[in-house]
Amino acid sequence: MKKIGITGQNGFVGQHLYNTLGLFFEEFVRIDFQKEYFEDETQLDAFVSKCDVIVHLAAMNRHENQGVIYETNLDLVEKLLNSLKRAKSKAHVLISSSTQEERDNLYGRSKLEGRKAIVNWANENGGKVTGLIIPNVFGAFGKPFYNSFIATFCYQLTNGGNPKIDNDAEVKLIYVQELVMKIIAEIRSAQSQEEVIVEATSTKKVSEVLALLNDFKIKYFDGGEIPVLKDQFEHNLFNTYRSYINHKEHYPVKFVQHTDPRGAFVEVIRLGIGGQCSFSTTVPGITRGNHYHTRKIERFAVIKGKALIQLRKINTNEVLDFYLDGTEPAYVDMPIWYTHNIKNIGDEELYTIFWIDEPFNPEDSDTYFLEV
Repeated sequence: MKKIGITGQNGFVGQHLYNTLGLFFEEFVRIDFQKEYFEDETQLDAFVSKCDVIVHLAAMNRHENQGVIYETNLDLVEKLLNSLKRAKSKAHVLISSSTQEERDNLYGRSKLEGRKAIVNWANENGGKVTGLIIPNVFGAFGKPFYNSFIATFCYQLTNGGNPKIDNDAEVKLIYVQELVMKIIAEIRSAQSQEEVIVEATSTKKVSEVLALLNDFKIKYFDGGEIPVLKDQFEHNLFNTYRSYINHKEHYPVKFVQHTDPRGAFVEVIRLGIGGQCSFSTTVPGITRGNHYHTRKIERFAVIKGKALIQLRKINTNEVLDFYLDGTEPAYVDMPIWYTHNIKNIGDEELYTIFWIDEPFNPEDSDTYFLEV
């Protein structure tokens, strides 16, 4: 079993890689890393000594002073290299670089020089290196105003902002989970390659992306409708957008009830896409769920009885509690990478409608059990 450590483990790409390795791949053992190790040679050396593979993702992407970016990124590489030498490591080091290597800016220079420094270490010390030249990455939990323009737009559109386009350029993009699978493929190959061009999976103008995100805001955020998602890029972009919603403030969303002498009518979900809709009853005191999804879009709608819906982002401790009552029918949507459940906290049967965007497939369920 290969022992894998990730510098930048808690960063945008790092957390997705760390979680995916633990979820899907029994052939790997994860060696935990904390950013404080870079300031403590003893801890850094202990980390390096345990690793067969090190994925070096730790870096500074943005700062008002380009010189600080340049110095920080090369300093992190130098500290890692010194530790590799002290530990006499022959690890396979995968270093993330950027398509900005070819541009005349200090960030691009820092990534190019850092990659070459790792290559030199591998050549001189019998190690292995894979230099990953990566396009623009987007996905859930990216840091706005830092990781990508998509993260910034999503944050603004879910927090009352008004995104502006400075340069309507065509941008080469890759979804974070697609990048993670590429990194894992390179780990498995165990080949030393100075330069691996990670191909973008989509090329979009900035205005095209913003138009889609605006559509998501109007239809989904404001209206509760699951929009038409024409391809995998739009599906990935929609899940990215959903991750920026402030769940504490947005949910539960109450339905509009239409009443007359016959009773009440409630539209539970309006769809631009298909999927599977289910109905359940739950007796008092029983909890359903305690699982999470990495790609599925799901809605829990309470129409009778009292329920507690709980969400917790995996690898975190904060639990979000939502109390729903069928006297005011309401719903909560489940974000990806959040384990969730629903419990009947009333004295009568709980009636719930569940909708998910793809029919259940036991061979590819995208359902992973974890207590909230």
